[in-house]
Amino acid sequence: MKPSMMESLLGLLRIRVKRGVNLAVRDLNSSDPYVVVKMGKQKLKTRVIYNDVNPEWNEDLTLSVTDPNLKVLLTVYDHDTFTKDDKMGDAEFEIKPYINALTMHLQDLPCGTIVTTVQPSRDNCLAEGSRIIWSDGKLIQEIVLRLKHVECGEVEVQLQWIDLPGSKGL
Repeated sequence: MKPSMMESLLGLLRIRVKRGVNLAVRDLNSSDPYVVVKMGKQKLKTRVIYNDVNPEWNEDLTLSVTDPNLKVLLTVYDHDTFTKDDKMGDAEFEIKPYINALTMHLQDLPCGTIVTTVQPSRDNCLAEGSRIIWSDGKLIQEIVLRLKHVECGEVEVQLQWIDLPGSKGL
């Protein structure tokens, strides 16, 4: 990584794409979903799960965070062999509440303590309240996203922070 990049780097955000629930059918009786995660110029994707509208990815995607105000855009696609992959909905979420909780330096909390809860609103894609929890010496955020621009579907993700030696830090 370039030194200028390290100076502006706050740390790494690990997004665990856990699973999809009741995703839209785009093939004959099912779909072959995968998830693309974008933040700024970064773009990562999960593996394809074949013939499953309730896929379990449990896959970690790691993004470099330089700007806590950037939103994360998550898009689900149906993998097709001979035609363009079909879009199966998208959702976006802010990492700012999570970053704010990280800056509280909460080392001595009991495991399982809920630090804050982000409520669903018109401005986000949350399907339910998203809790930021202190667990095993780390701050994690559990998020259930309701997909937009599609008839049905939710995706569950978990956020976790990775501090980097030499980064600007929080």
